Amino acid sequence: MSEQSRPLPPEALDGWAAALRERLGLSPDDVPVAAVLDLTKAVAGSVARPAAPLGAFAAGLAAGRAGTDPAQVLAALREVADLAEGWEQ
Repeated sequence: MSEQSRPLPPEALDGWAAALRERLGLSPDDVPVAAVLDLTKAVAGSVARPAAPLGAFAAGLAAGRAGTDPAQVLAALREVADLAEGWEQ
């Protein structure tokens, strides 16, 4: 990436998600884009913006350890979002 951050236009998000899935051998169910965005919004708004990528990574790690069921992926995302939404520090 260049010295300046390049924002991703909203219409490019589907292309980026497809490229990620292809590169990492994932299915669309493995990468629930809307749920991930909801999670990062909850964490950024309730904890801190820099906590959002950490929350997404932790949710992905937990989902990966839980198995390949799409419901387990969504459950891991929901757990992190719930934690963030109740965060008071």
